Parts: sequence; structure tokens; C-alpha cells
Amino acid sequence: MSDSDDEPLYEARLWRDNGWTAQVIKNEDDEGWAVAMFKAGESEPALVGPWTMGRDKKNPKPLDVNAFNTLVKTASEVIRRHEQQLHAQLNKALYVARDGNWLKITLEIVPAEDDPYAWLAALDAAGGKLAQVKVPAGFKLSQSAAEAWVDGGFERPAGRD
Repeated sequence: MSDSDDEPLYEARLWRDNGWTAQVIKNEDDEGWAVAMFKAGESEPALVGPWTMGRDKKNPKPLDVNAFNTLVKTASEVIRRHEQQLHAQLNKALYVARDGNWLKITLEIVPAEDDPYAWLAALDAAGGKLAQVKVPAGFKLSQSAAEAWVDGGFERPAGRD
């Protein structure tokens, strides 16, 4: 990526500013137009949506500052929601009550390409780590599994590599 790819650019069908690029493209599916939003450094668009036709009903409406800012806001929200969903898929937590205390049991999946795995951990009410063991990425954290782990003295769950 050259330095010129970071410079602001304001053309009718291509805007680049503040780490984002909006590109108006011909819609492959019909006669209309679409706009693709790219975050700097990404090869895939964060957002693709329909784009308004211009007055001549043939060409797209030119990009402008208000449209660009709205597109950046929308694309940023799409990325944020995707990151939240991914975080939720990779991190689970539940609570186990023992001896009048609440323990937080967490499972954090590490999606390594070659050998994914997960960390099963127990934290006390103050957030201090009581125990942590490595488990397979496919380990299912359920209430019964968490309780069995706590009751077993935080030993690595049996039959789990």
C-alpha cells in the first residue's frame, strides 16, 4: 500500500478519508449502483449497500461529505457488532456458588490456526484467578461441567486433551 492510498481523495465515485474508502460500483444484479465501504488495510468491504441513482436515472449520485460520514458510521457499527459477536463466540462465563462464595468460571477460546485451544479458569469474587487449565477448543462449558470442575478441585477435566 503506497502513501497515496492514505491521502484523502474526493471524487464522484470514490472517497477516501479518515481510514475509510467509499467506492460506488455497478450493481452486478440489476441496473442500479452499489457502494462498498473499505476500512484501511482491509481487502474485503465492511459494508456493501445500494446506492442512489443520479438525476439522469443512469449514473450514480455523486458521493458527498454527508453521505460519506453516514456510510463510515454505518460500516463502523457493522464492524463493532461483528467484533462483539466474535467475542461472545470465543468467551463464555457462568457462576458457581460454593461455601457461600460465588466463583466465576470462564472459557476463553484461542482460535489459533494450527491448533486451537481454550483456557478454563476460575475467579473469586474479587476477580483473582484461583485456577486455570488448558482444554480443547471444543470444550463445552455448561453449568454441570463448571460445577464438576470446581468440585473436583480444579483438576483438568477428565478425557479432555
